[in-house]
Amino acid sequence: MVAEKTKYILEESRMPTAWYNLAADLPVPPPPVLHPGTGQPVGPADLEPLFPMELILQEVATDRYVDIPAEIQAIYRMWRPTPLYRAHRLERALDTPARIFYKYEGVSPAGSHKPNTAVPQAWYNKQAGVKRLTTETGAGQWGSALSIACAFFGIELKVYMVKVSYFQKPYRRALMETFGATCVPSPSPDTNAGRAILAADPESNGSLGIAISEAVEDAALRDDTKYSLGSVLNHVLMHQTIIGQEAQLQLEEADAWPDVIFGCVGGGSNFAGLTFPFIQQKLQGRDVRIVAAEPAACPTLTRGIYAYDFGDTSMMTPLVKMHTLGHTFVPAGIHAGGLRYHGMAPLVSLAKELNLIEAEAYPQTAVFDAAVRFARAEGILPAPESAHAIKGGIDEALRCKEAGEAKTILIGLSGHGNFDLGAYESYVAGNLVDYEHPQAEIERALAELPMR
Repeated sequence: MVAEKTKYILEESRMPTAWYNLAADLPVPPPPVLHPGTGQPVGPADLEPLFPMELILQEVATDRYVDIPAEIQAIYRMWRPTPLYRAHRLERALDTPARIFYKYEGVSPAGSHKPNTAVPQAWYNKQAGVKRLTTETGAGQWGSALSIACAFFGIELKVYMVKVSYFQKPYRRALMETFGATCVPSPSPDTNAGRAILAADPESNGSLGIAISEAVEDAALRDDTKYSLGSVLNHVLMHQTIIGQEAQLQLEEADAWPDVIFGCVGGGSNFAGLTFPFIQQKLQGRDVRIVAAEPAACPTLTRGIYAYDFGDTSMMTPLVKMHTLGHTFVPAGIHAGGLRYHGMAPLVSLAKELNLIEAEAYPQTAVFDAAVRFARAEGILPAPESAHAIKGGIDEALRCKEAGEAKTILIGLSGHGNFDLGAYESYVAGNLVDYEHPQAEIERALAELPMR
């Protein structure tokens, strides 16, 4: 009997050497980014206080591929290419005829996909002579990744961590501090934006929008500092496309092509990284269904609207056209902290508008049910964010069982949950509750959109 192959591992020599830019292949150009003061399209000079010029050029790039510098490739090879797994044990546990694969990014130094963009962002800032970076983080995955990247290049880092996650996930904070970053709960007393939020609501749980306001303000007021963002922007999504490019090569080795792909979405970076290379194939006529899995407590794609909005609560960022719940939206303190963002990446939002992707929203307890089911079969504890994609994949596999269809399912497992044991402790104790945001509160936030 021939043993069933479980892991598909590429040689380092086959790691992709360029990032893929979906904007080059879309049938319509992405809507322009607008200046918050004038309402006119922003130029490079408008973004230069926050980002080094090379990242600005990537943000507006129209080339299909952007070469990955050799220095970045060398660091990538510390964990890349990442493995693609065939989930044989999960398939048997579900008694499904479907074939289930998952692309696992938890083997990175930070335990998630985030270093794929943290390393290039830190490197480009280092090349530009930047001494200090500021950023925000929700669950702490992005802050962890950027703290590691900054340690590699000798850059000082200050992280504004959403307050509810700061206390929910103390070991994420400890990891950042171990690598030399300074991490504070947001809203904080360190910025005008933070002080204003605390004055209005001293018990504020915080939000990614608030944390972005603090990090942007901090960077804008210091000549030695730039801002770094872990999701949403075009260059961030582009850096992540190494995931999907690798997955395509690995699926070729498995003689497989996905009928359906599930990825979790918060700001959109890991979802884009996995799916954009497949969307390229879809635009060329190859059939694939792509589903963005999001939390019912922060349903940006399923209940937000497609409109221009600020990326932050204090209205300091440029205006981007995206699916949004409104920049004043403050989500519930669910454990999937990386998915608690009011807006969706403009390119992911445009893909949704063009019907290239679909979206599903899932409640917290059902997501953790799926995560535990996966962990007990496959032995990997998924991050709460990634568990949304697993929930979608398991549901699809069970539909295949009912219909007798042998579909091929690809799941983006964007990180492990080893730092999220507090969430699993709450789940096991039966203390997790579902939360679906009231429509009246969503409408209240949407009423404050600048250009509705």
